Amino acid sequence: MIHTELRGVHAGYGREDVLKGVDAHIPQGVITALVGANGAGKSTLLAVLAGTLKPRGGEIVRASRAGPAFVVQRSAVPDTLPLTVRDAVAMGRWAHRGPWRPLDRRDHAIVDRALDRVGIVDLSGRQLGEVSGGQRQRALIAQGLAQEADLLLLDEPSAGLDRQAREHIARVIAELRGETTIVHATHFPDESAGADHLLTLDEGRVVESVPNAHRGR
Repeated sequence: MIHTELRGVHAGYGREDVLKGVDAHIPQGVITALVGANGAGKSTLLAVLAGTLKPRGGEIVRASRAGPAFVVQRSAVPDTLPLTVRDAVAMGRWAHRGPWRPLDRRDHAIVDRALDRVGIVDLSGRQLGEVSGGQRQRALIAQGLAQEADLLLLDEPSAGLDRQAREHIARVIAELRGETTIVHATHFPDESAGADHLLTLDEGRVVESVPNAHRGR
């Protein structure tokens, strides 16, 4: 089944198109790796899928009306934010509760489960700016999980992390297979090899959209 289909999508910033007539589909319930060189349009495509960037042309067809969860790179989150790890994860419930509204028992249980899924329960009381880069990225992924979205978008979640932290992030993503539809941008070959589907961008155009022949090897 197809979760989302893009038909001739153009999008960009200012007067310049970054995406130039993108035709692609996102399979439902699997992991899609979004690959391509820097500047190929990966982050722009994720922003379009997330709904934070409106296309200038083309059409996006979704199987669900539920909003996606968009997990940005950890470098996009200032170190000085006065938030604990748990506070940051709890912000994922804003999509359902609204900003700053008190969480109920069910919300707290969802936050607890998200912290546990990424292995950072013991860090929940720490300030977000005090934990390591890998731990902060796991907190952002947990924030995405707390939204309970049926589409999880990850913008290079392993960028700037050491190998151990990258492997931990990869395990978290792999364990979500089948629970939700995942699209993650990456420039690491070992990460794209673990995906079920490959979507390759080059200069704002999709040059390949295929099942991953290397999956499981």
